[in-house]
Amino acid sequence: MSQSPAMSPVLSQEQEKESNVMTKLLGVIAIAAVAFAVAPAQAAKHAMGGCSGANLEKTETAIENMADGDGKMVAQKEITAAQDSLLNGKMGACGAHLNKAMHATMGK
Repeated sequence: MSQSPAMSPVLSQEQEKESNVMTKLLGVIAIAAVAFAVAPAQAAKHAMGGCSGANLEKTETAIENMADGDGKMVAQKEITAAQDSLLNGKMGACGAHLNKAMHATMGK
C-alpha cells in the first residue's frame, strides 16, 4: 500500500503534533517526579531544624497558657513525645511531634 504524496504533509503534521504532546507530557511527569522527591526532603529538613530547646520552650509556654480541654491534652502529649524523641536523638520525630504540638496550641 503506497500513500499518495498529498497525504504525506498531513501525516507528518499529525505525527509532529503527537510528538509535541508526548514531549510536553514527559516534561510534566518529570516535574511531578522531582516535586515528589523534594517534598519529603524539605519536610525532614524543616522538622529537624524546628526541634530545638528554644522552640520546645516556646511551645511549652503556649501550652501552659491554653485553656484546659482536649486541645491542651493533645498538645501536652505531643510535647512530651517531642522531648522523648529529642533525648533519644530522633530529630525528625522530635520535629514532627513539636509541629503537632504547635498546631494544637493554635486551636487547629
